[in-house]
Order: sequence, then C-alpha cells, then structure tokens
Amino acid sequence: MAKLDVRNLGDYIREQRNSAQISLRQLAKSAGVSNPYLSQIERGLRKPSAEILQQIAKALRISAEALYVQAGILDERYGDSDVPSAVMGDQALTERQKQVLLEIYESFRRENDETPPAAAPAAEPPAETAGKSRARAARAARAPRQASTTD
Repeated sequence: MAKLDVRNLGDYIREQRNSAQISLRQLAKSAGVSNPYLSQIERGLRKPSAEILQQIAKALRISAEALYVQAGILDERYGDSDVPSAVMGDQALTERQKQVLLEIYESFRRENDETPPAAAPAAEPPAETAGKSRARAARAARAPRQASTTD
C-alpha cells in the first residue's frame, strides 16, 4: 500500500472542486465537513479518514476508489499495463478527464476479471462494420428527399 501524501491529495481535491466549479463552502456543506477542516485537507495540513474521503468523493461526484487511490489508501491495480501512465501523462486532458478514463478502464478490467473467457458472450460483428452500417443509415435519414416530378 502506498504512503498517504496529504499534499498531493489536497491538490487533487482542489483540482476536482475547481473543475466541478464548486466553492470550498459548497463542497464542505455537501460533504458534511466544516469549511476550515476541508481547507486544511486541501492545503495538505490534515489527513482525512477513509470515511471523510468517501463523503468528499460523493460530493464531487467522483468514485471513492479513485480518491482512495489518489490518497494512497488503495494501490492502483493495473498490472503491467501502460494505459494509466499514458492517460496520466497526457497534458491535453484535465485531471477530471484523466480520472474518468481511468475509472472506465478499471471497470473494464474488473469486468474481464469476473467473466471467464469460456463464459464470454458470443462475438458480435466487428464494431467498424456495425459503425459503417449505422453511418450509412444516418446519412440516408439526413439526405434531402427529392420530390418526384412528373411532366
């Protein structure tokens, strides 16, 4: 388990709060903590409990697991994959976008861990084939109808 880095955790919570355009007071009220306590967490002066982190995550509408990982309470479980480091290293993405991508990625990994390959559903047509068919149907629906004229 990683060591809790309260300074980075506070920066992360502040970034999430700013991305959500929520004031410190609004977040404190939603999370059920005092303004000074939340301010101390954001400045890296206080180490919040897992329960407080869960309340903050709920108020920010992010997964508690993502916040636990950021806090160092949980280890990231990505094995030898380069996906998380690529996502975290992408400067074009906001912190919120990075966390959402990692949450989706983790949910797919969990789903694959729970579903043995033999029990997996039958293969669907390739996505590009289905996508092309949908794209043709959408173009046909948008195409202007030509009025038939009889002279």
